Amino acid sequence: LLYFRTLFGSISLYTRLMRWHASTALVATIPTRIHRARPSLRTMASCFSPESDASNVNAYLDARVNTVVTPAWLASNTDRDDVKVLDCSWYLPNAGRDGVAEHASGPRVSNARYFDVDEISDRSSPLPHMMPSSTQFAAACDALGIKNSDVVVCYDGAGLFSAARGWFMFRAFGHENVAVLDGGAPAYEKAGYPMDVDVIEDMAFVSAATIASDAVANAGTTVTSTAYKPSQTPVAAGFVFTKDDVLARCIPRSDAFSSEPAEFTLVDARPRARWAGEKPEPRPGVRKGRVPSSKCVPFVSLLNDDGTFKSKKSIINMFGASGVDILNEPVVFSCGTGVTACVLALGAAIAGRSRDMVTPLYDGSWSEWGSEGSGCPVDASPPLDC
Repeated sequence: LLYFRTLFGSISLYTRLMRWHASTALVATIPTRIHRARPSLRTMASCFSPESDASNVNAYLDARVNTVVTPAWLASNTDRDDVKVLDCSWYLPNAGRDGVAEHASGPRVSNARYFDVDEISDRSSPLPHMMPSSTQFAAACDALGIKNSDVVVCYDGAGLFSAARGWFMFRAFGHENVAVLDGGAPAYEKAGYPMDVDVIEDMAFVSAATIASDAVANAGTTVTSTAYKPSQTPVAAGFVFTKDDVLARCIPRSDAFSSEPAEFTLVDARPRARWAGEKPEPRPGVRKGRVPSSKCVPFVSLLNDDGTFKSKKSIINMFGASGVDILNEPVVFSCGTGVTACVLALGAAIAGRSRDMVTPLYDGSWSEWGSEGSGCPVDASPPLDC
């Protein structure tokens, strides 16, 4: 009996070893098959884990759905029908640049369409580029031929600035397969990939998404259904905080008898001097200072000099240096007008923050909070730390 148990046990072990060998042989062929199939970002993400090659940070970022792709990946996929490339270039008034005009004149990434993160917005708000309605957003997507199943890649002409706002808008409306071109158009062109240089004379074509969004905003309740279907609304899904949300959930409460910590930590992406109240705000009628108890992580601190993101470890350390546990702490991001705060949100995703832990954006940001007459408390005292 002992002999037969030993014999069958050896056979069982041999069978398991052979199955393991066959499975590893199949796994070894996966990269070749993936390359030939030219997969979606989701497929790439499912076939790569940071644990398998922790040192290859760039490959990890390129494989992550909802974060960034490299110029090499985009150049290999711009001709795919299910990959939509969006130029989300927008610049501050003092930059002396015009995203619409630059897209029309070129150079631009091949097959890119223009998505105006400034104009595709809530037209009823006095604040700049506030989140549009679901129908406005869907109409803009329809105008560009974007489907719910498409992979969307956003970029801008600055390297990494307004593209993150485009990324966040798609995420806020429930579009999962969206990423940002790491380093933007400058990195793509520097890598030697071909750019479209033909001038687009038809400005209605360039601004098709904006025109469609405006038509919806002006039509009100008479809008017909859209082909693109947002799966959620930003506020209801927790992606966008209002001023009242920040007042109720981001500021500690205390009185003579008790104190209550804030539910969320507000993290400000503005330069530290503005956050600390050491420099005036560029917009008239906006006070100096910060939201009480907020932290400061300037968005540029997450980027390399060439506009690409720093490594996962460096991003975690940059948040940590300001007292923010980005992987575990409930946070809300803010900035001047709701654009560069999205760079922090993208950085948090790259750092490995779980998608189940939504990182809300205070859409009104300092333009709303710091405005004279807003009724919001402002801390302009010298900060103890950043």
